[in-house]
Amino acid sequence: MMDKYATGSTTRLVRSFDGGPLKDFTDAVTYDDALFIDAMVADGSVAAVARAKVVGNAFLYVQAHDVAGDGRLRAAYAPQPLRKPGDVVVDDNTSDVGNMAWVGQALVRLYATTSDGAYLIGAVQIAQWLEAHTYDVRGAGGYTGGYSARGKKIEWKSTEHNIDVFAFFTMLATESGESQWSADAAWAKRFVASMWDARGGRFYVGTATDGVTPNKSFKPEDVNSWSYLAFANPLWAAAPSWDVTNLAVTRSGFSGVSFCSGDRSGVWFEGTAHLADALEFRRASGDLPQAQEYLRDIAYAQTNGPNGDGRGIIAASRTIGDCDGDKYFASLHVGATAWYILAASEANPFLLR
Repeated sequence: MMDKYATGSTTRLVRSFDGGPLKDFTDAVTYDDALFIDAMVADGSVAAVARAKVVGNAFLYVQAHDVAGDGRLRAAYAPQPLRKPGDVVVDDNTSDVGNMAWVGQALVRLYATTSDGAYLIGAVQIAQWLEAHTYDVRGAGGYTGGYSARGKKIEWKSTEHNIDVFAFFTMLATESGESQWSADAAWAKRFVASMWDARGGRFYVGTATDGVTPNKSFKPEDVNSWSYLAFANPLWAAAPSWDVTNLAVTRSGFSGVSFCSGDRSGVWFEGTAHLADALEFRRASGDLPQAQEYLRDIAYAQTNGPNGDGRGIIAASRTIGDCDGDKYFASLHVGATAWYILAASEANPFLLR
């Protein structure tokens, strides 16, 4: 996927999807490319780290030449070679907090791996933008969702985004030596804690636009597995088990978990991978056998899934909803593939080391 439009050291981002319903979707989604870096660094070979640096350099390039010019990155760019500023093409203008936090932590990880200060500078610029534009004092605090593609401030707050921000700022505090980022990480954690449903043993997805009222109806997988990977808090240790129990899917020969409780008609393989990773990290009774079963489910989809190529991982076994108006498809997906690599390596992307 990285070499579709250029090879070698040419600065470029990686196209996110291929084949199936998304065969014509050419965007390089920044979240997926950040995961690409995480997976390559987890591999650790000289060749893999070299590839991670190419994508990291691409993030720095689009950051420097984005028309906003204020340190932010957008949700998606064109994956074409980046040889001149005019090659920076924004495919999704949204200033998404979660995506930026993932890019930020990937850049911090590259700095920790290579000692190249340019990556740390880029990460700091992202963090400063998040702090200036999304820090929120309503309710339990935390950070808002960012800005829409039309430039309107997103007023709701996402538990998942705040988990991402916590991990990013914690890494940044470690590598920069600046204690302010630890305080800001704690602000994100404060919000996440307010979204814990102790009776249900799961996290609420976030708030309504008032920044206070929990959204209790939308029940996705990622917030529960990511919360454990990021915090390893014994008080929240039931969260991954909620996913295992309530999102299990076996349909048309494929098994794993769905994206959300409202659509269990197919398997979401990216989520199945990060749930496997969370179980490996938690290591409670039965966790490792369950994680291995999930990894076998993904490996089966790798070789037998619709629109597969025997190497990449399809996002889902069939078209499924995310219970919030969007869909996942049986198309090869860089994000799902990267999460599979991370889970198979028992690598936790929410921790620096």
